[in-house]
Amino acid sequence: MDVYLNIVQIILGVAMIVIILMQTHRSDAGSIFGGAGTTVHHTRRGVERTLFITTIALSIIFFLIVIISAIVVGTAG
Repeated sequence: MDVYLNIVQIILGVAMIVIILMQTHRSDAGSIFGGAGTTVHHTRRGVERTLFITTIALSIIFFLIVIISAIVVGTAG
């Protein structure tokens, strides 16, 4: 079971990286590297909102899998 949890962690980690990079792709290129970008507040709509919600969901699932993995390893060892 520990192996399966590790595989799920790797898949979730890669998925989170891809989703986060897709979000920063839409932002101003200067703000990615610390430059002064426009700081206009806007409402998330469409794909941007879906990516935002998916990122939150993946991070919660990843966190829960890490806790479950720690419990499984702690009880086995």
